[in-house]
Formats: sequence, C-alpha cells, structure tokens
Amino acid sequence: MAKQVKTVIKLQIEGGKANPAPPVGPALGQAGINIMEFCKAYNDKTKDRMGQVVPVEITAYVDGTFDFILKTPPASDLIRKYANLKKGSQMPGREIVGKISKDDIRKISEIKMPDLNAVDLDQADLIIAGSARSMGIEVV
Repeated sequence: MAKQVKTVIKLQIEGGKANPAPPVGPALGQAGINIMEFCKAYNDKTKDRMGQVVPVEITAYVDGTFDFILKTPPASDLIRKYANLKKGSQMPGREIVGKISKDDIRKISEIKMPDLNAVDLDQADLIIAGSARSMGIEVV
C-alpha cells in the first residue's frame, strides 16, 4: 500500500549547503520532517554541485518520512553563467545587458531538457532563448 502524502515542498538551495536555518528549517519543520536528516541527505547528494542552486521537490508523508527529487538548476542561473553576468536587465526589451551564443543556448537546453516541457532540443532551444530575451540578453 502506498504511503499517504502529507505535503509537497519545493525549495531552491545551494548545492551542498543545506542547513536548518531559514528557509529550509521552518519549511521542513511545518511538514514534520526531520530537518537534520534531510540536510545530511541533500548535502550528500549535491556535494558535486557546490556553488549551483539546485531546486528540490520534497514529498512529506504522514508517518514523518520523506523523499526528495533533485531538479536541474534554474534556466536564469545557467543563462547568467554562460553570458558571464551577475544579473539580468532591469528593463528587459529596452536595455540589453549581454549576449549569449546559440551554441550556449543548446548546451543549456541539454542540461535543462529533463525539466522542460519540450519534445525535442529545438523546442527547448526556443524556450531557453525566450528566457534569455526576457532577461535582456541578446541571442546571437
């Protein structure tokens, strides 16, 4: 028989750096999850992704246990990394703050493909290019 789900929590935590401090502790405490057990498991699975934001989807069950699924880094973080920028434009559409090549768009699409709602890489490229444009980054 399947376990009864209590809640699903989505967080974005830097890889290998989960700790009981906010926002992790309060979110997990409300769901009745052992915070230190989650932090140790998360840090162990993400130690190879230090410095990257790694989204996680945590499923809390009624009996106090939990499962979690790691996602790919946010597209905006990957775009900023490949474009060598600290942040996107404050006025996208009017102000261009950087450029990114189509090859870099393809690399990001390959990374993000498991989490995107796209059938093939060409469609994924269009999604990532649209995200870049909405950040004020020109695709060349």
